[in-house]
Amino acid sequence: MVSKVKGRDKVTIQTLQKLREAKVPISMLTAYDYPTAVSCSSNSSIDITLVGDSLAQVCLGYKSTTQLTLDQMIHHASASQIEAVKLEGGEEIADLVRRLTSIGILHVSLSGYKVQGKNVASAKALVRAAKVLEEAGAFSAVVEAVPKELGRYITENVLVWDDAMGTWLGHKAKFVRRFGNLQTAREMGVQGYANAVKDGSFPDPQRESYTMNEAEWTRFLEEMDRA
Repeated sequence: MVSKVKGRDKVTIQTLQKLREAKVPISMLTAYDYPTAVSCSSNSSIDITLVGDSLAQVCLGYKSTTQLTLDQMIHHASASQIEAVKLEGGEEIADLVRRLTSIGILHVSLSGYKVQGKNVASAKALVRAAKVLEEAGAFSAVVEAVPKELGRYITENVLVWDDAMGTWLGHKAKFVRRFGNLQTAREMGVQGYANAVKDGSFPDPQRESYTMNEAEWTRFLEEMDRA
C-alpha cells in the first residue's frame, strides 16, 4: 500500500475498491529500496507499491525467490511502511488468510508460478481460489502467468520495477513490457564516472571540491614539515 505523501491522498482498500467499481485500471509496481519507493509513491498514477520477493533475483542475484530468507525480506520491507501482507498460495491458505484478517492484518494472496489457467478446468480452479480467498478476507489477489483473458477476468497486471524500467538483464517473461532502458543509462553513467576519475577531470577543483584558506594551507604544510 502507498502511505500518504506530499501532493496526494493516502491510498486505502476503500480507494482501490472505488477504482475497481468505476472500472478504472489499478496500477502496481514493485520497489525494493527507498528511492524506488519514492518514485512510485510520489506518482499519483501508481496506486500500489509492492515489496515482492522478486528482490531475490533483481537485487541480490539469487537464482530463485526460495533462496530469500525471512530476515532479508523484513529488511527490505521495514523501510516501506507496509500496510498489507502478501502470502503465496490458493485455497489451501484460506484459513491462514482468515486468521490474519481477523486480527487486523490486511492481506494480498498469490497463486502459482508457472503458466496456468490455459484450459477450462484450470481456469475455473483459479477463479474458485480467488473467490475463496476473497471470502477469507483477502482484499486483492496476484495471479501469475495466466492467459490475458483470464487475467482480465480475475484482476489485471503488475510489473516488477526492474522489468518495466529495463534494468533486469535476466529472462524476460512474455507478459513484460519494458517502458524504459535504465540499464543502458546506468552503464553509461558508470563508464562516464570511471573515465572522469582516470583522466583526472573528476572531481573538478572549483565546482566539486571544498577549499581551504591559502594561508591556512601554507601554515599546515609548514607545521607538518616541522613535525
